[in-house]
Amino acid sequence: MKKLDWKSFLFGAALGVAPIAAVAVLALTSSEATAQFWGRVRTQAVVATPGQEPAAVKSENKEFPASSAQWTRGFDDSWVAEELERHPIKKIDDNKTVWNVEGTQKEGHTYGNYTEADALLWKKETERLVAEGSLIFHSADLLGSKNGTSCDMCHPDAEGTHAETYPKYQVQLGRVALLRDMSNWCLTQPYRGEAMSGDDPRMRALEAYMHAMRSGKPMKYGKH
Repeated sequence: MKKLDWKSFLFGAALGVAPIAAVAVLALTSSEATAQFWGRVRTQAVVATPGQEPAAVKSENKEFPASSAQWTRGFDDSWVAEELERHPIKKIDDNKTVWNVEGTQKEGHTYGNYTEADALLWKKETERLVAEGSLIFHSADLLGSKNGTSCDMCHPDAEGTHAETYPKYQVQLGRVALLRDMSNWCLTQPYRGEAMSGDDPRMRALEAYMHAMRSGKPMKYGKH
């Protein structure tokens, strides 16, 4: 009897299994239900409720690792209207000076031609960021406060924040401070929380809200 050649046997078996495997893979990937399944696995979109940062959503942006709940709420902007109804903000500029009343492009503007649709986009996105700041300003949880206090307890509607007076020397810090520096002092001292980095979307939103609420006040840096 001829001695069994195992290498030849395994090679032949592989050749026999390969067509079956190829057909199985083709059927799996071409199945509509399977494609939908893998699509769901790839996307896995999680939408948070207003004011809630979903733990399952992590930013892949290496430059700005901090993630804001503002961008994980999908396209539902109802929370913006709700927040602005609870805590109204100062009137935002409609930028009519850069588009014609008829809605057509206005020529001769420094940065180009803009329409009413452009101005509406600017207004919506700015109000969205300010509303995000309002949410954080009024929430001990979003601020990371360890004792249940929030900004509005000392500064109702951002009164007394004096955003228009920064930069200025702050006795508490012993140096000239920006608005974010004083905000971080409040976070770490009265609130017993942790400071936010300058690129933290929460800090950007807080600054946007405080500046918006001090609209109309003359800029007077260094003023106490």
